[in-house]
Amino acid sequence: MLILGSLPGERSLAERRYYAHPQNQFWALLSPVVGRDLKALQYEERLAALQASRVALWDVVATARRTGSSDATIRDAAANDLPALLDLLPELRAVAFNGGKALAIGRPMIAGRGLAVIALPSSSPLHTVGIAAKQPAWDAIRGFLR
Repeated sequence: MLILGSLPGERSLAERRYYAHPQNQFWALLSPVVGRDLKALQYEERLAALQASRVALWDVVATARRTGSSDATIRDAAANDLPALLDLLPELRAVAFNGGKALAIGRPMIAGRGLAVIALPSSSPLHTVGIAAKQPAWDAIRGFLR
């Protein structure tokens, strides 16, 4: 399983860690999927737990101009080389996109590869739908884990 975000927010970029903003719901949403309380773990342990569950993280955007952390302000985006990454992952079964911007940029890059696509509601605190409303979509990831 590959989970793709759009572009890390300011806090994540500053800390050089995925989903570093304490209000981002990513770790809480993924915890029941992998069966571990990821929020209770140190960052390196979170990544190890994802790796043990065969979950990888990356972003569809390599560089862009953006004011703040909102995906709505991303301009002049240059995509990461997602097709090259997929070529290195022959056992990959599904790609999940964390938010609409990631889906819009990344989905065309995986077309025709026979991968399941999971469109996730954004884990960002800027997407104000409650975590309970988001969780069912995130739970769909579980079906692709071994």
